[in-house]
Amino acid sequence: MYNQAMQKRSSKTPKDVNHLAKFIVDSTDTDELLEEAVQNGKNPAAVLLGRLGGLKGGKARAAKLSANEKSRIAKIAANARWNSKD
Repeated sequence: MYNQAMQKRSSKTPKDVNHLAKFIVDSTDTDELLEEAVQNGKNPAAVLLGRLGGLKGGKARAAKLSANEKSRIAKIAANARWNSKD
């Protein structure tokens, strides 16, 4: 029947430490981000600040929530998943 173990998550990150280090450096390349911002007429400093806030936003929000608030949000999310018409 189904004897294979399911993969816990899809992962595109390399397993080798050296490849992983290169992957991290490449994925955090801010030069491309800044070039794209300048081309779109955006302030590069504002783009970097927005990215900084976005990277830490979810973790910072979760740290500020009480256990009851986390539970309430989780129940709403579970109801949304179970009641979706997919």
